Amino acid sequence: MTPSTPHESQGTGKDGLVRYDMLIGGEWTAARSGEVFETQNPYTGKTWALIPRGGEADVDRAVEAAHAAFNGDAWRSINATGRGALLRKLGDALADHAERLAHIEVRDNGKLLTEMLGQTNYMRQWYYYFGGLADKVEGAVLPIDKPGNFTYIRHEPIGVVGAIIPWNSPLFLTAWKLAPALAAGNTVVVKPSEFTSASMLEFARIFESVGFPPGVLNVVTGFGAEVGQRLVEHPLVSKIAFTGSETTGKRIYQAAAATLKRVTLELGGKSANIVLADANLDNAVKGVVSGIFAASGQTCIAGSRLLVDRRIHDEFIGRLVAFARTATLGDPMLPTTQVGPVTTKPQLEKVLSYLDIARNEGAEAVLGGRQPSDPQLSGGWFVEPTIFTGVNNTMRIAREEIFGPVLSVIPFEDEDEAVSIANDSPYGLGAGLWTESISKAHTLPNRLQTGMVWVNTYRATSYMAPFGGYKQSGIGRESGQDAIKEYLQTKTVWISTETEVPNPFVMR
Repeated sequence: MTPSTPHESQGTGKDGLVRYDMLIGGEWTAARSGEVFETQNPYTGKTWALIPRGGEADVDRAVEAAHAAFNGDAWRSINATGRGALLRKLGDALADHAERLAHIEVRDNGKLLTEMLGQTNYMRQWYYYFGGLADKVEGAVLPIDKPGNFTYIRHEPIGVVGAIIPWNSPLFLTAWKLAPALAAGNTVVVKPSEFTSASMLEFARIFESVGFPPGVLNVVTGFGAEVGQRLVEHPLVSKIAFTGSETTGKRIYQAAAATLKRVTLELGGKSANIVLADANLDNAVKGVVSGIFAASGQTCIAGSRLLVDRRIHDEFIGRLVAFARTATLGDPMLPTTQVGPVTTKPQLEKVLSYLDIARNEGAEAVLGGRQPSDPQLSGGWFVEPTIFTGVNNTMRIAREEIFGPVLSVIPFEDEDEAVSIANDSPYGLGAGLWTESISKAHTLPNRLQTGMVWVNTYRATSYMAPFGGYKQSGIGRESGQDAIKEYLQTKTVWISTETEVPNPFVMR
């Protein structure tokens, strides 16, 4: 039965806190240790739910359940068309629960309800898309050069996939991993962020109702050192799919190498949003604000470096500050709120530290630069939308990912310098370009060292379009047809058509 409210799904104690269990092998269970941890509402700073504090023993149970399901008849007997049908059924179920899931995500991560509704309504498309793609994965017969042989290739699932999910868009980014992994025939163990586990556990309830065999999806909640590390190191896990910081991604890459696990790593960014002198300035202002202040800057593709042609610098910054100043901070559940809180208290402290770093480096805050003074916001983890000018590309605020509503403005003289500044970064996830020139719209993206470029728009994503970065922004691609290849391995089959095996001691 699929519950209608979070209270019905897991149970509420006398203290009013929702209590959750984990999903392992088709059973709802507490952590083996019996321990739990609190999850807070970023808008109020108050605890609203208790999450199982899983450990290595729980990871072992989940991986073993996923491994058994992968090799079991119940999952293997469902062919690609059947897997696709289940994924589409899951998409339908998620459509019925989109609003409820969005409210849970807002309570857990503090992002705007309007944005979370957009994500929970849209994420079903990943399950529809990969459900349709499941039985379109085709092998090939090779025109082999060896006489007397019939040779073909087939694409097979990898095995158990460990999916490690960040706190900024938990269910949306889970869909990017889970949909192609299941379409390919794998089984999955999900480790959500310890800051935003509730919506993943609610999602697992919906998943169960669709009819997937037990153990195909398992969810283990807890902390990175206790759950994530064991998941990465477990010998029965064949692949890790991770979204998060490049620091953690590097550690995962190193640990996965010990057992030669395959990895997909979608990591950080310091994306340049480039405004040329010929741009439509009104559109560019809105695009820049959307690129950095939407989601309170807590997105890997945030346009956190604004590169502006020096000829229009002062005019553009004047328009930008005036427009950004109108943003309303407040309760993320309200449709009138335009900027919500930062999701976690540690992240709040990190963002505030970068405001001090920026000032010490000589940057000037022409907007924001502090926590809001409104007493109604004092309980939450808020940072004012902040714009720094006087920035050059060697400063820490221009080179390090802040993951908050902080924009660094860097002027440039010409297009060559703009490209040079944009590419002078350890990251290469995304870039924006604002121009009215059709020629520049087609030629400049080719010179930018990023996995994605948006021209006269920003932050657009689709289940059809590959998503991923260059350099330290990651390895592999999510979404689009490329994504399912990340969860498949290739087998070559040789069949002799000779009626007699040749004498191996006779040269042919």
